[in-house]
Amino acid sequence: MEGKKQILIIGAGRSSSAVIKYLSDNSEKENWVVKVADRDEKLAQARCAGLKNTISLAFDALDSEMRASQLPGNDVVVSMLPARFHIDVVKDCLDMGISVITPSYVTDEIKELDTKAKAKGVLVLNEMGLDPGIDHMSAMRVIHQIQDEGGVLTGFKSFTGGLIAPESDDNPWNYKITWNPRNVVLAGQGGAVQFIRNGRYKYIPYHRLFSRTEKIVIEGYGDFEGYANRDSLKYRSIYGLDNIATIYRGTLRRKGFAEAW
Repeated sequence: MEGKKQILIIGAGRSSSAVIKYLSDNSEKENWVVKVADRDEKLAQARCAGLKNTISLAFDALDSEMRASQLPGNDVVVSMLPARFHIDVVKDCLDMGISVITPSYVTDEIKELDTKAKAKGVLVLNEMGLDPGIDHMSAMRVIHQIQDEGGVLTGFKSFTGGLIAPESDDNPWNYKITWNPRNVVLAGQGGAVQFIRNGRYKYIPYHRLFSRTEKIVIEGYGDFEGYANRDSLKYRSIYGLDNIATIYRGTLRRKGFAEAW
């Protein structure tokens, strides 16, 4: 392993499979070693099965002594833990000068570390999943393309969703769980649901979220439904759209998902 970059992935749950495979697939070209750590070592071993340049480890991320012994020596740490457990990993990585990446929303606790991270030159990169993550990248690509061509945005509306393939759609929910089941159930309770439409601010309480859907037809793929996703307002400044009259970030699901709630 001498000379190879060390990447430690903490958490071998459902959401980790894609990133483990991606890093393994590119490990020869990029000269990486990918270490997969989980409290359940058998699960970590299963995630590494058949993949090159991977190592499985037994690792309890909630154990401060174990973090102190396992984190040093890594070039990058990817925390795939439930969002509420990122903070201790991030703080330890920052103290050790190790860059850390998570797929989760930036929390107030993480924001408080911004000045320290910049002073130490340590990358703390959040919102690097599908949503949040790839949705930001695709949004900024379209926004910049329009602006580069001289266009002016008067409204921004996007939908993101993990969708079930038609041949696998065999349950009343029209959905299958590919990430933390708890997060699926609590997804609608992730803080205030608010957006702006035609200059008017909108707020939807959780108990009404799944009754406030809209029909979306995608040619060649059929009917879908969308509902508002958390706080869209904060992305006006992040996306450089401070004065826009409409901004709405939504979740996309197969028709019938919301009714099942």
